[in-house]
Amino acid sequence: MDLSFSEEQTILQDMVKSLCDDCSTTEVVREMENDAIGIPENLWNQIKETGLLSIMLPEEHGGMGLSLLDCAIIYEELGRGLSPMPHFVSAVMAAGLIVKAGSDEQQSELLPAIASGDLIMTPAWMEPDNGFGPEGVQVRAESAGDSYTINGVKRHVLYAKAAQKLVVLARTGDAEEAIDLFVVDTDAPGVELEQQLSMASDTQYKVTFNNVKVPASSRIGAEQSGWATWQEAMYEGIVLLAAQAVGGTDKALEITVQYSKEREQFGKPIGAFQSLAHYMADAATDIAGARTLVWEAAWAHSEGKSIKRLAPMAKLFACNVFRETTQKCEQIYGGYGFTLEYDIQLYFRRAKQLQLNWWDSRYLEDLVAAEVLDSGERTIPDPFSV
Repeated sequence: MDLSFSEEQTILQDMVKSLCDDCSTTEVVREMENDAIGIPENLWNQIKETGLLSIMLPEEHGGMGLSLLDCAIIYEELGRGLSPMPHFVSAVMAAGLIVKAGSDEQQSELLPAIASGDLIMTPAWMEPDNGFGPEGVQVRAESAGDSYTINGVKRHVLYAKAAQKLVVLARTGDAEEAIDLFVVDTDAPGVELEQQLSMASDTQYKVTFNNVKVPASSRIGAEQSGWATWQEAMYEGIVLLAAQAVGGTDKALEITVQYSKEREQFGKPIGAFQSLAHYMADAATDIAGARTLVWEAAWAHSEGKSIKRLAPMAKLFACNVFRETTQKCEQIYGGYGFTLEYDIQLYFRRAKQLQLNWWDSRYLEDLVAAEVLDSGERTIPDPFSV
């Protein structure tokens, strides 16, 4: 495994870092907290102009043709900037689903629009009191001739009001994985949006479907193949979220180290005290380990190798490091760290949010255990299944 960056990757990293330094400052992040739309105009325009919305698209669909390792480099920088925008839900997850299973018509209509930023799509996946596995999908899509009628409630739908279309996971049969993916307009009759508050103060919505009718042509992929497509896209997506966690952790430690050099107690900087210095030394070590694991997972995918073990390991470890490091950083700041005036709380809250979302620690541990113990043949229990 060679993890030294090429010249092109270094240029890509520097470009995204510069973009985030200019357009995704903590002031911008604060302005977007609990905002109904949640997308800073300047940041989104720069993302569109640089072509970063096409990173997951192959060249035949007008994409940049980047490897997952290239994308991980980008996402680490986005994580450092806590970049508030629907890049992951639209340009990674929604675009990935359409690339993998969309019809020729869906690909030609939707992918160029996502890549240009003219279209935002977001998945509607999680449901109230339900878990991450296929049993957690209980929203129903009843077939009637050449159309489907969708009923049910989804929660934690990111940027739903900014999006023009949703990718809805809906049950079309009684078998465990009898699930389909449907493209649904956010302004379709029967679709209701209600904003939710979250730990990260990001832009999430509860989406209710009341007899929402969609044509059969809105289904992505073959009948009842939706869960398999979703799983494949998720394994790729969580590698990028792990990279995002590494970037956020690295930045949180950076600002804490600077604070520990400036803040004085008993006539010397608090960073000079051994107990606090060891906190920061442990954090730096953990970050290096998380970064290596993320890069290994991304590299394996780029080499055509399986990431069914590495991807869950990467997100599990990187998110744990993000959470634990920001907790240590809060302790170094003392009471100041919990006040809104200090930036460390922005990272602290988002660390826990990322740890809980897009497969939480418990579900990831079960995925890893299945790979370690019996090569993936073990059934993954879902504690929230209905």
